[in-house]
Amino acid sequence: MSRIGNRILSIPEGVEVTVNDTIVTVKGPKGTLSTDVTGDVTVNISNNQVTLTRKSEIKRAKQMHGTANANIANLIEGVTNGFSKALEINGVGYRFQLKGNKLVINAGYSNPVELDIPQGLQVEATSNTEITVKGIDKQAVGEFAAIIRKVRQPEPYKGKGIRYKDEHVRRKEGKKASK
Repeated sequence: MSRIGNRILSIPEGVEVTVNDTIVTVKGPKGTLSTDVTGDVTVNISNNQVTLTRKSEIKRAKQMHGTANANIANLIEGVTNGFSKALEINGVGYRFQLKGNKLVINAGYSNPVELDIPQGLQVEATSNTEITVKGIDKQAVGEFAAIIRKVRQPEPYKGKGIRYKDEHVRRKEGKKASK
C-alpha cells in the first residue's frame, strides 16, 4: 500500500491546478508545468486540495499511486518556490565561467568544457568555484546538475573534482599509509 499516494496535497494561494483526462497542469507565479498521470490513478481536486485514488489494486496501480502524488507535489513546489542545486569545484586551476548562455568549465583537461544551459534554467555564479542551478522543473535542474558533476567527478584521494554543495566525499588513504 502506498502511504505517499494517500497524502493530501494542499494548493497554495495563487496556484491553479487543472486536470484534463490524464494530464495534470499546474500554473503558478513562476510558470506552468504539466505531467501525464497513468490511467491507473484518478486525480481529484476539491477545496484547494488534490487527492489521488487508485482505480484497481493491481501492482502497477499501487506503484504509480505514490509516484503520481510525488510528481504533482513537485509541480506545485516548482511553480511556487522553484528548485536549486549548488555545486562547487575543487582543484588547482579548476573554475566555472559563465559566457552568455554557456557554462565554461576548466577542470584539468587540455581544453575547457563548454555546456549549453537548457531553456528554462538559470545558472548563477557565486564565485569562480561555486555555481547554483535554478529552475521550476525539479527533474531538469537535477539532470543538468548531474551533467555538470559528470564533467569531473570528485576523486577520493585528493578530493579534486565537481561535487554538490552538501555532498560528502569519503576520502581514502594513499599507498604510503599501508607501510
